[in-house]
Amino acid sequence: MTTLKSTLKDDLTAAIKERDELRSATLRMTLAAITTEEVAGKSARELSDEEVRKVIAREAKKRREAAEAFEKGGRAAQAERERAEGEVLAAYLPKQLTDEELAALVADAVAEAKAGGAEGPRAMGAVMKIVNPKVAGRAEGGRVAGAVKRALAG
Repeated sequence: MTTLKSTLKDDLTAAIKERDELRSATLRMTLAAITTEEVAGKSARELSDEEVRKVIAREAKKRREAAEAFEKGGRAAQAERERAEGEVLAAYLPKQLTDEELAALVADAVAEAKAGGAEGPRAMGAVMKIVNPKVAGRAEGGRVAGAVKRALAG
């Protein structure tokens, strides 16, 4: 079993013993999503820590989107619950990049792409190929794409 998955299971056990309903429910849903991912496809397999992190990031994104939807629908209590679940999941993800750190990485990638002959808005794909491995789970794709567009426009 991967170390991250076993950490999640241990934390779930602790949350159940502490009667922490929010934490235990969130970890249960996340472990269910991991199990679903493991059995998806032609044969069952064990996920690596990196794949488990991607599942956790996907679940955290679902919580953010649900919180926004509940907020727009005027259901503040449910929105708050979704945000709290997102915070529980954030503890298992790498620290997110600040806007300044992201802008610096993007600027380096734009310079590297220009050195390779790619310029202007059409260089978006080339810059994204350079910057995505450097960001790797520390910033959401939409944020990265927005920063690249701003850098290429400016």
